[in-house]
Amino acid sequence: MRDFGGIVELSPARSVRPATAEDVVAAVRDAAARDLDLVPRGLGHSTHGQSLTTGVSLDLRGLAGVHEVGADHAVVGAGASWREVLAATLPLGLTPPVLTDHLDVTVGGTISAGGIGGTSHLHGTQAENVLALDVVAGGRLVTCSPGVRPEVFDAVRGGIGRHGVITAATLRLIPAPERVLSCTIPCRDAADLLRLQRETRAEHISGQVKPSEQGWAFEAKAVLYGDGREPPPGTTEIEELPYADFCDRLRPDVEELITLGEWARPHPWGMVFLPGPGAAAVIESTLAAMTTADLGLSGVILVKALRVGHVPMLAVPGDPVLFSVLRTASPGCASVAEMLAANRALLDRAAAAGGSRYAVDSVPPPTG
Repeated sequence: MRDFGGIVELSPARSVRPATAEDVVAAVRDAAARDLDLVPRGLGHSTHGQSLTTGVSLDLRGLAGVHEVGADHAVVGAGASWREVLAATLPLGLTPPVLTDHLDVTVGGTISAGGIGGTSHLHGTQAENVLALDVVAGGRLVTCSPGVRPEVFDAVRGGIGRHGVITAATLRLIPAPERVLSCTIPCRDAADLLRLQRETRAEHISGQVKPSEQGWAFEAKAVLYGDGREPPPGTTEIEELPYADFCDRLRPDVEELITLGEWARPHPWGMVFLPGPGAAAVIESTLAAMTTADLGLSGVILVKALRVGHVPMLAVPGDPVLFSVLRTASPGCASVAEMLAANRALLDRAAAAGGSRYAVDSVPPPTG
């Protein structure tokens, strides 16, 4: 069995696909009795075996489904994808405050990781926008929230499945816009990109670094919700589109990558949280040591200034910036081993600046 990263391959002793929370309880107790490791798995979008095990693989897609949508919340199964959540909430004019760029990942999986999106500068992580969780912890099913069993609530959000299995989540919802205005703004360098992200008033904002004939080019994307909004200064491209289409904007790219075979290649992703004051220097030094072959043919470099509130399991520095070097081991490019070594160097560089890793990345253990 492999995950999206395609680097680690493990064969579980048992695979269990529970249909109810009670089935999860039984699986957890059985694994404990057999002294087997148990790892929850959604759509397997981890990049270095985080959703794999040689023990019991718990396939939570059997717990999909949106059970209730209210005026300000939705109750969903942990195995539901964010695409399925949107399909239930958008007809009612509602949306989760934070969405991942790629919608085909599960609610339980991203809450367990933290969950970061383009609106995280305003709303924080997906883990911060959860009102309550049903969790199998200590061999029994419990409901937890900020006011009920907060120690369990805080342990499983961002806990990568180590402290309990999320079976259902009550998600906060907010009004969804009908249309958005997506504005592209070129930036001089990393510092300019981060400054623009901090200063621009936009509901959704992100940054990307792209190869160009002149070297690495920096670009911000500011997305304004609603009608009649003025593009930010420096905007060179504007696209107006329905909110639903904007949320699913990666689907054509993913379909093309599947056709080209790139989606199935190994994805050694390096992802680190950097402290705001030192982020630009780490980003620039990393790029100075990189070529396009180190990134891969379909690799992407993302920069996102964000806000993280109370998620104790998600260790981030102050004024955090998520720097993501999403490599693809394409033919004719750097090898998987070389890309993993580069990720290790990135993490070491980040740690020296006071940063930390995002635990869904691909980083080998240090040598020596």
